[in-house]
Amino acid sequence: MNMPPIVSPQEWDAAREELLVKEKELTRARDALAAERRLMPRMAVEKDYRFEGPNGPANLLDLFEGRRQLIVYRHFFEPGVAGWPEGGCPGCSLVGDQVAHPAHLNARDTTLAFVSRAPQEDIERWKARMGWEIPWYTLTDDFDADFGVDEWHGTNAFFRDGDRIFRTYFVNNRGDEAMGSTWSYLDMTALGRQEEWEDSPEGYPQTAPYQWWNLHDKYGEATIFQAALSDAAASQRGSRSARRSSRS
Repeated sequence: MNMPPIVSPQEWDAAREELLVKEKELTRARDALAAERRLMPRMAVEKDYRFEGPNGPANLLDLFEGRRQLIVYRHFFEPGVAGWPEGGCPGCSLVGDQVAHPAHLNARDTTLAFVSRAPQEDIERWKARMGWEIPWYTLTDDFDADFGVDEWHGTNAFFRDGDRIFRTYFVNNRGDEAMGSTWSYLDMTALGRQEEWEDSPEGYPQTAPYQWWNLHDKYGEATIFQAALSDAAASQRGSRSARRSSRS
């Protein structure tokens, strides 16, 4: 391979700082794009879509699990897909392996769910093998065709206002590659990360960054993050970086 040159630590630092300028530009552009998503018009969902879940029949409203936002990924695990019935689409399975613990999304009033045409008994077997905790439902009607995921994977975002449901965003193809982190999912939702530094319309829910974060099995209890930022702990890691109240 034709590798880059070997340089001194000082030259390496200079090259890294030069590239960091462009990386920060990309970060801010990504934040601005997410802000534009929050201004996207909303499409009312008029049909009564039906699914089969681990607890029996469900409709789209049920998939929210009482939360305000819902993200639905179309996973190709079903008859006709290579590997059936032992396994699902390798690309969709890679997405499944990337998904962060759902408790972090839940803490932002957001539910993530997968949908496929596989029967529930096959879905439960596949989830157990792969070690996934994602809620996963069986498609029974035209939901996949109506939302652009009948022939290819894709991720739809929905918002609930009482019993009314609205489609707010959709991403597929290479846009799905980066999905999986808590942040990538929140950035595609109508409410975003819900942190004070975000450019969101007036009245959107927002809290201080960092301080809502918690251990995935400790949500519902007081956040442990402020304790982690005690003076003693901060001095060990560098108080400046530990105490930043906004995202750079």
